[in-house]
Amino acid sequence: MQNHQVVIVGGGFGGLYAAQGLAHAPVQVTLVDRRNFHLFQPLLYQVASGSLSPGDIAAPLRTILARQRNTEVLLGEVIDIDPTQRLLTLRDGSLRYDSLILAPGSNKQYFGHDDWQSQAPGLKSLEDAVKIRRKILLALEKAEKAEKAEDEQERLACMTFVVVGGGPTGVEMAGTLGELVHATLRDQYRNIDTCQTRILMVEAGNGILTTYPEDLQKKTVERLQKLGVTILTGHTVKSITDSVVTVSHDNQDQEIHTHTILWTAGVKASPLGKMLADKTGCPLDKQGRVIVEADCSIPGFPEIFVIGDLANFSHTQNEKPLPGLASVAMQQGRYVAQVIHRRLKHEAPQPFRYRDKGSLAIIGRNAAVAEIGKLHLSGFLAWLVWLLVHIFYLIGFENKVIVTFQWGWSYLTRGRSACLITEQI
Repeated sequence: MQNHQVVIVGGGFGGLYAAQGLAHAPVQVTLVDRRNFHLFQPLLYQVASGSLSPGDIAAPLRTILARQRNTEVLLGEVIDIDPTQRLLTLRDGSLRYDSLILAPGSNKQYFGHDDWQSQAPGLKSLEDAVKIRRKILLALEKAEKAEKAEDEQERLACMTFVVVGGGPTGVEMAGTLGELVHATLRDQYRNIDTCQTRILMVEAGNGILTTYPEDLQKKTVERLQKLGVTILTGHTVKSITDSVVTVSHDNQDQEIHTHTILWTAGVKASPLGKMLADKTGCPLDKQGRVIVEADCSIPGFPEIFVIGDLANFSHTQNEKPLPGLASVAMQQGRYVAQVIHRRLKHEAPQPFRYRDKGSLAIIGRNAAVAEIGKLHLSGFLAWLVWLLVHIFYLIGFENKVIVTFQWGWSYLTRGRSACLITEQI
């Protein structure tokens, strides 16, 4: 029993919570990730907008798990799975497992236009956030230099920001951009008025935050408009170049001249899903997610679990897949750890049941929306709940203290100490 080997792929919310849930189990845990840190992705947009530094929302996995004596962390990338031999092949080695937990997260989705990624970065990693911050600040620096009348079109393009996608990440990104240019940077430039910056949110659907109740959607629209955000619903992106986004609405094309395009329109499953399907025959949905059993394992291979963004868990009352939220991954990670522990004691586990604790989205200073059961909150109270929840779930005491201080100072001064262009121009 002491030699039961559990291999976890992915150090995000699902993988980390699974590892921590096995701290006192009679197993040996190996956590494999391509990065040596756990990233608190819900706050990536704050790095992208200069509110927080990269180190504020990331913590080394070895530090987090240092006191967990039955756990080791390996830096590596999975390139093959042999379910018959229970062997995981890494780019630089291999691992045997008795139980395998796949929690690799998700990737950016460009809907068949991966060539857009260079002009319209998404927001899934620290590198993405730093790149977006750089694009935003360099655009304003370029606008500051465009003093001549013939440069007016270039200045307008530099001061136009396009956010593609009207989900929570898009709303948070557009809202924080509005605050950045209308408050934080308002008096810091001499040749431009940052309050004249245009922020356009492009959404193909008929509304934004469509998973939220209509009253909260309306509150969100009102708040974004106060922050200077123009919302273009029913607009699809047709093409993206270095300086132009072409959108279509009612069969009419419109060109938007801009140097800053931010992509928040969707995610796609990790390629590990297809690899697993090829090796085990497990079913995938249209998004490439693995359709899992009620205990988060895959058909025919009860020792292999898939959790988080890669899993399609449809064993719910309405038979709809659980959303790709951090809370889902956390609960599935804890649950799978319990399943392994129970199996070792020859006890039958109960099916996974997700406890929906609500949805939160921040729009700006003193403004957020929250759906907690039948309770709908907006404004300052929802914003306060958002702050407390995110501080609570941040990994590491040091990060909690630093982020709390940074938010408090920013609230008092409206400053953003991390508005840095970190690469040489």
